[in-house]
Amino acid sequence: MPDLRFQSQPPAHTEIPRPKRAEGQWSLGYTEPLNKNEQSKKDDDALNVRDRILYTYSKRGFASIDPADLRGRFRWMGLYTQRAPGFDGGKTAMLEEEELDDEYFMLRVRSDGRLLSHEAVRALGTIGVDFARDTADVTDRENIQYHWIRIEDVPEIWERLDAAGLSSLEACGDSPRPFLGSPVAGVAKDEIIDGTPALEEIFDRFIGDPAFSNFPRKFKTALTGHPSHDVSPETNDVSFVGTVHPEHGPGFDCWVGGGLSTNPRLAEKMGVWIPLDEVADVWSAVASVFRDYGYRRLRSRARLKFLVADWGIEKFREVVEKEYLGRELVSCDSPPSPTGHRDHIGVHEQKDGKFYVGVAPVAGRVSGSLLVELADTIEEYGVAGARLTPYQKIVLVGVDADRVEDLVTRLDEIGLSARPSQWRRNTMACTGIEFCKLAIVDTKERARDLVTELEKRFPDLDTPITVNVNGCPNACARTQIADIGLKGQLVMHEGEQVEGFQVHLGGATGLQANFGRKLRAHKVTSAGLDDYITAVVGNYLVDRQDAESFATWVARAEEELLRGEKALTPS
Repeated sequence: MPDLRFQSQPPAHTEIPRPKRAEGQWSLGYTEPLNKNEQSKKDDDALNVRDRILYTYSKRGFASIDPADLRGRFRWMGLYTQRAPGFDGGKTAMLEEEELDDEYFMLRVRSDGRLLSHEAVRALGTIGVDFARDTADVTDRENIQYHWIRIEDVPEIWERLDAAGLSSLEACGDSPRPFLGSPVAGVAKDEIIDGTPALEEIFDRFIGDPAFSNFPRKFKTALTGHPSHDVSPETNDVSFVGTVHPEHGPGFDCWVGGGLSTNPRLAEKMGVWIPLDEVADVWSAVASVFRDYGYRRLRSRARLKFLVADWGIEKFREVVEKEYLGRELVSCDSPPSPTGHRDHIGVHEQKDGKFYVGVAPVAGRVSGSLLVELADTIEEYGVAGARLTPYQKIVLVGVDADRVEDLVTRLDEIGLSARPSQWRRNTMACTGIEFCKLAIVDTKERARDLVTELEKRFPDLDTPITVNVNGCPNACARTQIADIGLKGQLVMHEGEQVEGFQVHLGGATGLQANFGRKLRAHKVTSAGLDDYITAVVGNYLVDRQDAESFATWVARAEEELLRGEKALTPS
């Protein structure tokens, strides 16, 4: 295995002890693949599959696809086979992946914090209409995700994306996954620094570069210069967070090693100051550490968070500086954490006197035709463009003051409310069993039905309560950091296995960052979810003190109130 690090880097000065058991770390000499995934990547760089899709598979059809490409390298092109119809959640862990494969694909298109013009939004919409049975979802990684994609149609889809300045390259796989950028970059009144140029530089320099196409596993990036930390920086592999140095001015701190799934861990803060024009260099250094020192033996330990946990943040920073940057970073206290998160929903004045408008599709579900309508609306009202958010929302940027109210009315007419209920505003859901081969339960429709019911039961809820619905333990919808996190699983009810959820309560990011409280042996059936959340929220509204948040209340509440076994009544 060749050394893929930059040839200009200085000699290593840090001493990394050789572990007793091989973890597959390239820099320690363990270059032989220790599992089938690593062998597949060694056999052929996944980036090479693009040409096979264009010139072979799209012309010969699904049956012609090499299994190693189909269930491995296709992911680097943003393509996953979707779940075949007819398999319930009990089959998810019992059947091999190929048995769950349908002959259609999910396609993930990255936006990377870009401002999408009306032409780009229209291209995204027409792809959904023409090739994806009118599907389209806004994901919590600022992607547009389609279903029912045929391999024969991929070349034309890519042509349309290229023409719109968009891409599905490395949207999945053991690669630099799509970046999270602040939806209000460059326009928010209270922004510390606009990081857009840094995200563009990282994309231009490193996406599609073979030196960064083979990580131990996925590598998630976030960057924001907004004080609300609106990209969930605590849960990404590497995040750049706006900060102010007392002498040097605005720049970015670097946080590393965040991630959720079955072993959740919040990112460690380096406590540094990085100028805008050096962010891409630091990104490449952190990414290189992960590539060269990351654990490749077990997929379950192949995320950066495990390396950071074992080394500690001081050792990690030392390796970044000495082995990859060749210089020390400027130390600076990490920026203060905000309370809660900022989703940018509603109407807000920009620093240039124009406005941005955040709208809330329910649980991120839109459609190709809705995106076409949105593109028409953006063009008609002279809006500068749209950004996707890490909370499955859409923000329209650059709205003239005298057109705001007419625009808000028009958006509401097409199903994108800028003044949604707290439930619609604060509910997220992953793809779920409808299309995902890892899922155990339905999520999207269950979340939409839940929102509708809770709007009836609590029509005037006066405080945000986030509800994140996930179809399996992988936490794509960030269940552990929601007020109410729901992890899909099969549960026993009256002697039968039915769809249900393990409940996490009181999770948060920002100042109160923590993972939700789990109650021992507490499960809720999907059918009983409306009543359970009604009981818990009802108890909170009765028992809260002054402006106490849901997460703060959960931390002190009696367990029977959290289980919904006891119902408080207003005095």
